[in-house]
Amino acid sequence: MAGQISPTRSALLASKASLKTATGGADLLKRKRDALIGEFFALVKDALSAREQLAGVSKGAYTSLFGAKAWDSPEAVESLSLAGTGDYAVDMQIESIYGVKVPRINVPERTQQASFSPINVGARTIQAATDFGGVMEAIVKVAATETKLRRIGEEIKKTSRRVNALEQVVIPGIQDDIRFIRGVLDQREREESFRLKKIKAKLEREKNEENVQAGQHGTAAD
Repeated sequence: MAGQISPTRSALLASKASLKTATGGADLLKRKRDALIGEFFALVKDALSAREQLAGVSKGAYTSLFGAKAWDSPEAVESLSLAGTGDYAVDMQIESIYGVKVPRINVPERTQQASFSPINVGARTIQAATDFGGVMEAIVKVAATETKLRRIGEEIKKTSRRVNALEQVVIPGIQDDIRFIRGVLDQREREESFRLKKIKAKLEREKNEENVQAGQHGTAAD
């Protein structure tokens, strides 16, 4: 960039302003990145907890399912599962975490009413249906948490790339411009100082010569 910039005092002031802006921007981005990292690790704990909960309810649900199939026959259980028509709706909103848009999902309360007629249905099948409702709830919690985790992780990577670009490319480039401009301006000042000294010495020499000539004319007149 140094070869493309005009080495003037106005350009020096503009480069200093750009350096201040870039440095401030890098500091802001680093603070944002640090805040996101803290949020990320907090969400990691929530994600692990949600995964553990999913594993626990899934184990219990499949145990109930195996028991239902043993008592009510696999055909009866599968037929009842196909007969279920209940929808599972969630309330999802978008919230901002340090500028990152992430979903906030509110898990609805599970209804205790079965989606099929309990007539001629064994207690184990009803229990299995109830347990798998818990599995669905746990899956939604995992999805919500891990979606937040993924988006914040992506924003951390993007912010880190921007910080690196500022600190390793933009700011050093501006600093090079400032050094180049200062070097040219300092050289011009030295050259101007040298030129002024030569002019001053010439003027003093001419003045001395005039004084000498004036003194000689005065002596001749005497």
